Amino acid sequence: MTRHFLEVDDLSPAELSTVLDLAEQADPPKILAGKGMALLFEKPSLRTRNATEMAVVQLGGHPVSLRAEEVDVDVREPAADAARVLSRYHAAIGARVFAHAKLERLAEAATVPVVNLLSDDSHPCQALADLLTMRQVWGSVAGRTVAYVGDGNNVCRSLVLAAALAGMRAHVATPTGFSLDAASVDRARALGGIVTVVTRPEEAAEGADALYTDVWASMGQEDDAGRRRQAFEGFTIDERLMARANPGAVLLHCLPAHRGEEVSAGVLDSPAGVVWQQAENRMHAMRGLLLFLLGTLPEETT
Repeated sequence: MTRHFLEVDDLSPAELSTVLDLAEQADPPKILAGKGMALLFEKPSLRTRNATEMAVVQLGGHPVSLRAEEVDVDVREPAADAARVLSRYHAAIGARVFAHAKLERLAEAATVPVVNLLSDDSHPCQALADLLTMRQVWGSVAGRTVAYVGDGNNVCRSLVLAAALAGMRAHVATPTGFSLDAASVDRARALGGIVTVVTRPEEAAEGADALYTDVWASMGQEDDAGRRRQAFEGFTIDERLMARANPGAVLLHCLPAHRGEEVSAGVLDSPAGVVWQQAENRMHAMRGLLLFLLGTLPEETT
């Protein structure tokens, strides 16, 4: 059966650890030599496209990036037909889409692994890079606490699930009306996660080893940016909020960042801001994920 990666808990805790180990291999096997990976982009991208294309190249393969107007899945042709065709050309398919259901339709028909490069529901590859970054900072993430401050969006959802799988505690602070959905909280707790949901950033920051935020208006929400800016007043991660966290706490941000809105320039550009390392780890995490999904694991990890 073909293995897909549509959300981070498609992996077990042991498999997640394996992916992170594979991500740190200095000289990975060229398992994609002579092969390609199709990358479908409904949304523009800086980190996702560069990270995924370079991961494929580092594995010896050839990435083929396709914009929405070139494929137009479910308009020009059904997702199932596109998946069947691309499976004939490529070793894997990645898609950055709006509707998560489109990813599910691609995965149902594909005969090669389908990777969620982002959907409105989740951002699992980002969560892999987040865990990899925190593991590099601390050596181990088990027992640590990550506090997410901002919109209870796709990034927040995948982060909370990843934290649960990795044995971390998750604090989530969102304004009223922008909370992480209850089903996702229940899902994380069912995985053994300890999730605390609050509406005050100061509560979330207490006892945290990492503070995490995202833009207040994501792609496709630009028309709502003014209302969101008002709703999120007081949710900026700044020096005052960082002081509430544990000594030596780090800042994470999936980028792009809006200095002066969700994060202050002083924190983002300080030594606590490990966001550039985090961005680089998008590439390493993708490489580890592809090594895992395509089934060629080093002898010591099998």
